[in-house]
Amino acid sequence: MAEFNQDPRASGPVITGFTAHGFKLDGDNLGPRRVESSLVLTPVSAMPWDAPAIDALGIAALEQVLAMDPPPEFMLLGTGPALAHPPRAFIRAMEERGIGVEAMDSRAAARAWGILRSEDRWIAAAIMAI
Repeated sequence: MAEFNQDPRASGPVITGFTAHGFKLDGDNLGPRRVESSLVLTPVSAMPWDAPAIDALGIAALEQVLAMDPPPEFMLLGTGPALAHPPRAFIRAMEERGIGVEAMDSRAAARAWGILRSEDRWIAAAIMAI
């Protein structure tokens, strides 16, 4: 199981490692825990996510991100063990709502989440289990 050493200044939920089918989390109001699924992260919450296949991804799958007030600066999209590009229609639909999408493999997305949150960036993440 992979472990991350995150910047202790990060507020809110932080991914501290990976499990066989999900993630180890800390920093949210539920304390250290395991989530055996994909995740949607906001600066204040970590929610299990029933992630569709990357080629079927649509904005309806990200209600939690779209409901953020104020909207996030952008969203990190962790696409699993390797970078996969989401449908262009998904990217356009998110951008039309003022939310840019940065796709990367899930390990990179987890690291980027911790770094950006330590800078108090108001972002979101949707990270597929590996």
